[in-house]
Amino acid sequence: MKMFLDTANLDEIREGASWGLFDGVTTNPSLIAKEGRDFIATIHEIAELIDGPVSAETVATDAPTMIREGRLLAKVHRNVVVKVPLTIEGIKTCKALADDGIRVNVTLCFQPAQAIYAAKAGAAYISPFVGRLDDVSEDGIDLIAKIVQIYQNYPALETEVLSASIRHPMHVVQSALAGAHVCTAPLKVYKQLFSHPLTDKGNVAFLKDWETVPDRDIIGQVERWLAKRS
Repeated sequence: MKMFLDTANLDEIREGASWGLFDGVTTNPSLIAKEGRDFIATIHEIAELIDGPVSAETVATDAPTMIREGRLLAKVHRNVVVKVPLTIEGIKTCKALADDGIRVNVTLCFQPAQAIYAAKAGAAYISPFVGRLDDVSEDGIDLIAKIVQIYQNYPALETEVLSASIRHPMHVVQSALAGAHVCTAPLKVYKQLFSHPLTDKGNVAFLKDWETVPDRDIIGQVERWLAKRS
């Protein structure tokens, strides 16, 4: 499963990029507004930091304007994926942009039927919102599993299931178990994936025992050992 960062914060993206694990970034109007920076400049900077798909969302509500916005956004950087909402106008836009060879992420998916439309329109990604469904007592992960199954029924489909609205580490694990192609989450959620009390306890014990070793300079030991063999 590919992992995307769901943020428009450049500091978070730089930190995430330093891990060497992330495959792309998703943004939306709310995340962009939160940063208070120029939209296009921010998208371009993100695309320079992460060499992978970067979702930039249209904001018009009619297809002709959305199509124009999408075509222009695609020119900002080779990594840009145009993001559109799962509305009739959004699906029209997806089809037109996909026909142009522009990658599209169809967002705000809350039922399998909507995902069928996105795939038919040639979307590169469909973004079902796990957390928002959980918020209204529906099973977000079940939606991921159903869409994955539908797409698997038709091998010719190339749309990838992008699990979005991720709230906690179990959403990430459950998305992977359900077969999502991509998971997008805030950096804080990905940080939580590292955490386990037994990992922390074990590391403390290992380092404490290492203190009893006479020569603890591993780099020096290896370099001297290699020098003797050369």
